[in-house]
Amino acid sequence: MIDRHPAIVVRCAGTADVRAALRYAREKQLPLAVRGGGHNIAGSALCDDGLVIDLSNMKSVHVDPDRRRAWVEGGATLHDFDHEDQAYGLTAPLGINSTTGVAGLTLGGGFGWLSRTLGLAADNLLSAEMITADARRLQVSASDHSELFWAIRGGGGNFGVVTRFEFQLHPVGPEITAGLIVFPAAQARLILRQYRDAVDTMPADLAVWAVLRKAPPLPFLPQEVHGQDVLVLPVFSPSRSSAIDAAIERLAALGEAVGRHVAPTPYTAWQQAFDPLLTPGARNYWKSHNFARLSDEAIEVVLRYAGALPTSQCEIFLGLLGAQASVPASQATAYPHRDALYVMNVHTRWDDALDDARCIAWARDFFREAAPYASGGVYVNFMPQDESERTPDAYGANYQRLAQIKAQYDPDNLFRANQNIRPAGAPAV
Repeated sequence: MIDRHPAIVVRCAGTADVRAALRYAREKQLPLAVRGGGHNIAGSALCDDGLVIDLSNMKSVHVDPDRRRAWVEGGATLHDFDHEDQAYGLTAPLGINSTTGVAGLTLGGGFGWLSRTLGLAADNLLSAEMITADARRLQVSASDHSELFWAIRGGGGNFGVVTRFEFQLHPVGPEITAGLIVFPAAQARLILRQYRDAVDTMPADLAVWAVLRKAPPLPFLPQEVHGQDVLVLPVFSPSRSSAIDAAIERLAALGEAVGRHVAPTPYTAWQQAFDPLLTPGARNYWKSHNFARLSDEAIEVVLRYAGALPTSQCEIFLGLLGAQASVPASQATAYPHRDALYVMNVHTRWDDALDDARCIAWARDFFREAAPYASGGVYVNFMPQDESERTPDAYGANYQRLAQIKAQYDPDNLFRANQNIRPAGAPAV
């Protein structure tokens, strides 16, 4: 879906290379883009006729198990992170795919399986090394350049190149409880309503998402179910306890499952379980809404569009947040959506360019019909390249503060290949 042609790609080996590349881009007045782990739906890791700072060779992860700290370079993926921290039975709350870049995920806020228990990735960020638009190297934290540190916890790549992150780690794994409960689509209405009603009493160390899609050929599903419309409840808990087992049993009893596989699982294996849904080579278009509650009307819209998926690779998921993800105030970090109990991603995926118009139209129509029941906010990491007008929605009341910080650290908007926050006082373009 992204066809861009940079003039130069600088494959940085360290901070000095990043600083040199930034200076060169400024001197030559080149468009600039920054590539971290490369897992990017909007295509903003590339630019036309400009310079790309490629951090993918900078993927070092250093873990201090005694202090429960990890220092992670800007090109690392979740796989790189998990490989190191799980050697000590530690991790930080990150995403749901091992191919995701740590940098892009964290800079957008970053939610995943552990967010109900431990908060967002940005909530567990202790400090960061940054190269700003004027090629200065800054160490930012709650006590150093605190406004900039506030801004990068959700404000995206608008403020500089983050070359290293420092995370707080927590005891998780090596084994966790996880798996899938699969129900036929005919039961989806009843189950989604019961699921919604059960969320308020759900343990904080249990994450249960809802996914509507065609059933993949999983070995625990009967062959006649393969390719049929299903509702999948992925369940995850860092705990292995009788209380979690009982909560999962209550979920399974919401309907008559056609398949179920929930068991003690290596954390690293669960983090890789959904990688096949995001393999390179397909065409992708995403739309997203936040929901503070899941009304009957919203469920009806979800069911109607889930029954008309344009390809077998498409899916709709409702990612459950709440619990620890909702504890910080909306102004505590640049990521403001602490009232978002569900993040819905309309994940449209197909192979043939001839299907572009049909598949994109399905996603846009769904998005439009669901909008009256959503909270109005959006998770910046799920925004495609054609949604720049929604950037203020990604930040709500925090947008003006972000624009002021942008004017201080990047007044010329050098970092604009992103869901862009314009510097305060800059003319609209």
